[in-house]
Amino acid sequence: MANKIYHKHFTHPIFFFILTLFVLESFTTTIALEWFLRPPPTSPGHRTGKCTKKERQALLHFKSNIHYDPQGLLDTWTPGEEEKVASNDCCYWSGVTCNNQSRVTSLDLRDGFLGGKISPSLLNLSYLNYLDLYDNSFNGMIPMFIGSMTQLRYLDLGWNDFNGTIPMFIGSMTQLRYLDLSGNRFNGMIPMFIGSMTQLRYLDLGGNRFNGTIPMFIGSMTQLRYLDLGGNRFNGTIPMFIGSMTQLRYLNLGSNDFNGTIPMFIGSMTQLRYLNLGWNDFSGTIPSELGNLTNLQELSLKSLSNCTIENLDWLSHLSQLDRLDMSGTSMGKVDNWVNVILSLKKLSALYLHRCDLSYVMHPYSYVNSSFSSSIVTLYLRENNLNSSMYNWLFPLTSNALLELDLSENMLDGIPKYLGNLCGLTSLYFDGNLIPIKLPDFLSNLSGCTSVTLQYLGASSSKFTGMLSDDIQNFSSLQELDLSNNQLDGTISEKVWQLPKLQTLYASSNLLKGAISENIEKSNILYVYLSNNSLEGVPLEANMSNISSIEYIDLSSCKLGPHFPKWIQTMKNLSGIDLSNTQISDNIPEDFWKTWPSRLRYLNISFNNITGTITDMLSNFAPVVSSNIDLSSNNFYGHIPNAPSSLARLDLSKNNFSGQIFFLCQIVDGYLSFLDLSHNAFTGPIPDCLWHFTGLEILSLGYNNLSGRLPTSIKFLINLKVLYLYNNNVSGKLPLSLKSLTQLTFLNLGVNKFSGYVPGWIGERLSGLYALILTSNKFIGTIPSDLCQLEYLKILDLSINKLQGAIPSCLGNLTSMVQDGLEVSENVHYLQSVNDSLGTYVDHSMIKWQGSVREFGSTIELVKIINLSSNNLTGKIPDKLTDLHKLIALDLSMNALVEEIPSKIGEMKELQILDLSRNNLRGGLPSSMSQMTLLNYLDVSYNSLSGRIPSSTQLQSFDPSRYTGNGGLCGLPLPKYCQGDKVLEGPPVSRESMEGGEGIDDLQRWFYIGGATGFVTGFWMVCIALIVNRRGRHAFFHVMNSLENWVYVKVMVFIAKVRRV
Repeated sequence: MANKIYHKHFTHPIFFFILTLFVLESFTTTIALEWFLRPPPTSPGHRTGKCTKKERQALLHFKSNIHYDPQGLLDTWTPGEEEKVASNDCCYWSGVTCNNQSRVTSLDLRDGFLGGKISPSLLNLSYLNYLDLYDNSFNGMIPMFIGSMTQLRYLDLGWNDFNGTIPMFIGSMTQLRYLDLSGNRFNGMIPMFIGSMTQLRYLDLGGNRFNGTIPMFIGSMTQLRYLDLGGNRFNGTIPMFIGSMTQLRYLNLGSNDFNGTIPMFIGSMTQLRYLNLGWNDFSGTIPSELGNLTNLQELSLKSLSNCTIENLDWLSHLSQLDRLDMSGTSMGKVDNWVNVILSLKKLSALYLHRCDLSYVMHPYSYVNSSFSSSIVTLYLRENNLNSSMYNWLFPLTSNALLELDLSENMLDGIPKYLGNLCGLTSLYFDGNLIPIKLPDFLSNLSGCTSVTLQYLGASSSKFTGMLSDDIQNFSSLQELDLSNNQLDGTISEKVWQLPKLQTLYASSNLLKGAISENIEKSNILYVYLSNNSLEGVPLEANMSNISSIEYIDLSSCKLGPHFPKWIQTMKNLSGIDLSNTQISDNIPEDFWKTWPSRLRYLNISFNNITGTITDMLSNFAPVVSSNIDLSSNNFYGHIPNAPSSLARLDLSKNNFSGQIFFLCQIVDGYLSFLDLSHNAFTGPIPDCLWHFTGLEILSLGYNNLSGRLPTSIKFLINLKVLYLYNNNVSGKLPLSLKSLTQLTFLNLGVNKFSGYVPGWIGERLSGLYALILTSNKFIGTIPSDLCQLEYLKILDLSINKLQGAIPSCLGNLTSMVQDGLEVSENVHYLQSVNDSLGTYVDHSMIKWQGSVREFGSTIELVKIINLSSNNLTGKIPDKLTDLHKLIALDLSMNALVEEIPSKIGEMKELQILDLSRNNLRGGLPSSMSQMTLLNYLDVSYNSLSGRIPSSTQLQSFDPSRYTGNGGLCGLPLPKYCQGDKVLEGPPVSRESMEGGEGIDDLQRWFYIGGATGFVTGFWMVCIALIVNRRGRHAFFHVMNSLENWVYVKVMVFIAKVRRV
């Protein structure tokens, strides 16, 4: 719910891009269809009397169950006295429509983001036939009473958070003509009773989790005009009965798992206006029968990567086509495709991302025609196009073109004719990796385009030069994105004089100089200048008039060492990012009250700021969600208060102290991230966590917290990370932890927990990839239920008081046996209120090669079992040797007996093996010679005997790794086995060689001679290449070929690793 409110000017994160496309694809060109099938409620021209008291009370009861109304949709719903308050007539309330008898017939609350419960008081609206709750935040199961509202003809519950299966009572609503359940979390098969709803004309089940094949009864619903099954998990081929639904105007089967070929019978559905078959697994040739759909206005064949297109002649028959999306489907073999597109006189939107257009030999044949292209929106990104494409782009452009996307190609500039497109408002040129001088680029746009252009995106390219005065020609520019380039010099003063500029992105360049004092004269609202070499600050006297800027990002600039007090002159700020700006100063005491109830985002992390927090409440808006990041500074003292609407709070790596009861003030339910680690907080974890149902990350490690885990922890139903490492929390693990079913990372190490390790961890916390309970006081045996954790990659139960045998079923831990379930769970993407995409990386202290070290971003590569320092008995289970992907196994300091499993050498990925200080007997298995990756071995202080197997690895370890085993013999031990020849000198271990010892004079002369020979040979080759021109060319030709070969091999290897 908190994440639904973002500022319209902030940059959207990439993982919302696909969802946005799906929504747009489903609704942009279907508005006319939707309104045809869904007539909006209208108020009658004449009504007698006011709405009844019963219906008014029903609506007020509905409102009382709504706890979240961010847009004030229900503000007009007031319970005033009827005779004194004219607006008390509920027929005039927002979203309510009455008939001419003043009875409520329609309730339209779409797009309200309402949160709460749907009240059964709606049953008292006996004349209600239209209920629209689209795009709100209702969740759970659809309330049962909805099924009793049999008079409804229109029901829209789309884009909420309902789940489960579609309840059977929906089938009793036989008067429904319009049913929208899209954008929820319904699953399973489409229930059969849907087929009996014979009055339906509009059925939208898109954006759910339905699976299986399309049920046959759908084909009998021939009365349907609109059918949306997109964005689900349907599979198989498209059944033939779909072709019998000839009255359909709208058919969306996109974003599923359909396979086979696209059926030719689709071409017989000639009433279709909209058809979406994209994002499926179809193969074969796209059938030319689609050309029979002459009424089609919108066609999506997006991301059909296994399909081929031989020609597009059939497309020219679709004379009504307005929007065409073939992105992600190869057109590399289609000659003259530009001519086909030009034949579509009504086409206004063309999307051809990733279509292999650079492979087309003859995209365009010149035709002498006065016809001008009708295209308004043209997307050609990610086609590996070079600047020769401008020859065939020209006929596709005209003054009708408003939006042009040429991003992520290999373009070295733009032609001047693009500067003469007098309608162009948006130009996307991001991610072109050929160096371009920005002044030249702007010069070619200096025609009438410079007057109309409102958005210019050129980020993540290789623009060089200065942001020069040429920018002043773009008088209509509202947003300019030049981030992540190689621009240098100072920012032109003309930037701040652009009359309509609201947003400037110039982060991650080589810009330098001070921040201009002319910033006060601009109308700019959002300034992003992070990761530059900007130094110095404007004079505070010149900044006193600043009132327009709402968000400023100067992170990773050089603002320090003094705190930039001029920032406090910007009284309209809602977001501030001064992180990593080399500030080493006390924070001004009045800083915490500079922006009363305005701030939503504050980040001053990674500095050396000192001082106390006198008031963390006053600056922050009380209604909307907010973010605070003060991490990695030197703040100290107690936290007095906290805003109730916090979404993210990071106070880690400071010197804060006192108890953390301020958390109980965060009550609005937005909190998704909380990091208080690496401080000196004391006392118990407060038992007020019921407000934190949306919390995903809870990091409280490295404090002095004590007491037991609070019972309210059971409300953290969305928690993914619980990090309590190195505190003094005690007691048994409570049953309330069973509710944390979304956990992937659980670290309770170095505390005082006691009791048994509960078996329900394996049953209820099935998503765990890390379970770390080291250094506690757990007793009893290791529960075999832990073997159910199929994603587990880190199991650390060391330094406890566990006893009994090691469960042999640990050898079945799926993620340690095979690569198939590798999931990168250690990086969590955090959505901020400024729409920036922050990250949190799981981290932990792990025993590695005999010492404890911290793992952060590399923790995803670790697969480890550490059961050391317990009282485990019995033998090492043979089944453990099935863990072929295990990297580290530590069973040291237990009471294990009998022999080491003979197949232990099959654990070929093992790098660390510590079996020291047990009661193991017998010899080292000969299979250990196969463990070529082993770089740490310790089997000391057991009762092992026999010869140490010969291998490069086993003989390279220091003799101390074998000590305490009186029966062992052979290298690297000084004790020889029977029949060995006596060596003239002591064995040389890998450790001694690495220390520089054990190299005799002969070896030293060998190295000196080798070095001399290399230098002589190197210069002889160089001189030969300089003198012999032909030989030089041949040599470098061979080296270039070798370079290409190595590059391909490395990239293939990296791709395989990423898939893993």
